[in-house]
Amino acid sequence: MAVDLTPRQPKKAYGGEGGAYYEWCPADLPMLGVASIGAAKLSLAAGGLSLPSYSDSAKVAYVLQGKGTCGIVLPEATKEKVVGVKEGDALALPFGVVTWWHNAPDSTAELIVLFLGDTSKGHKAGQFTNFQLTGASGIFTGFSTEFVGRAWDLTQEDAAKLVSSQPASGIVKLGAGQKLPSPSEEDRKGMALNCLEAPLDVDIKNGGRVVVLNTQNLPLVKEVGLGADLVRIDAHSMCSPGFSCDSAYQVTYIVRGSGRVQVVGPDGKRVLETRVEGGYLFIVPRFHVVSKIADASGMEWFSIITTPNPIFSHLAGKTSVWKAISSEVLEASFNTTPEMEKLFRSKRLDSEIFFAPN
Repeated sequence: MAVDLTPRQPKKAYGGEGGAYYEWCPADLPMLGVASIGAAKLSLAAGGLSLPSYSDSAKVAYVLQGKGTCGIVLPEATKEKVVGVKEGDALALPFGVVTWWHNAPDSTAELIVLFLGDTSKGHKAGQFTNFQLTGASGIFTGFSTEFVGRAWDLTQEDAAKLVSSQPASGIVKLGAGQKLPSPSEEDRKGMALNCLEAPLDVDIKNGGRVVVLNTQNLPLVKEVGLGADLVRIDAHSMCSPGFSCDSAYQVTYIVRGSGRVQVVGPDGKRVLETRVEGGYLFIVPRFHVVSKIADASGMEWFSIITTPNPIFSHLAGKTSVWKAISSEVLEASFNTTPEMEKLFRSKRLDSEIFFAPN
């Protein structure tokens, strides 16, 4: 039975004055469950703090807007890393990592962070389960005061006070004067890569640009088991039809701009034809061929690929598989004339994976 590939926006899961947490669910986007992929978005208002938590899934985080601070405690670490983050930053968050996120009280913009990850080992296929360390739904509230007191060497009275002092859940807004640790440049090393400032892996004039996250420029990607990239194409440019040839799913979030998307699957059937714009997410199934054409605004997207060093095959451009196939086979396969075969092969000799408008 065909799976609905229609792009979707997330729904609010919880939040308050400090901000909100949104998520995509398999009920709305069935491919999440099929691919065992989780997708969520955190939005923090000025002064907002996303309380320390860990997840049942390895993730890649991408800062869509604003700037702020992320606290990261790696498994068995004795000290947290306090990382300053800003728009364009990507972070790889392996299993067992505890994180908190904060938007400065004097910030003029929301801090918005996208999370994409692998839920194959999680509690629910296609949806993250986050475990809060503090707050109304934190682990302290689940243990009895006896256990809390014994574990942290507190009296029963102090244990009760500690648990009852956490009325909020998930996200809080800090009061004036409440300070958090300052970010450290040393802590940032190896933890974050800014995709808007990193060297370009592909740069085609009037076509598009790509920055690829992999085990070389962000080593923790290996532990997460996911690859990722940021793609920006110019007005009316086209992204070559292509597919992941290593059995990976592509999960794409449209950051800004808009355009058209087509996906072709088995039996040469078009399984998706739609227009997408900023805020929408969709998934390309394994081995399916996808192509995009930007509107006048251009289009920018951030994707994860469910392998740390993905390999793609393109069907158009100078790296197209058609360029490698012999002319005799092409002529026979298309059942066409030698003249048409030569015309077909003569096109896109210099173009890479993005095609600027004529």
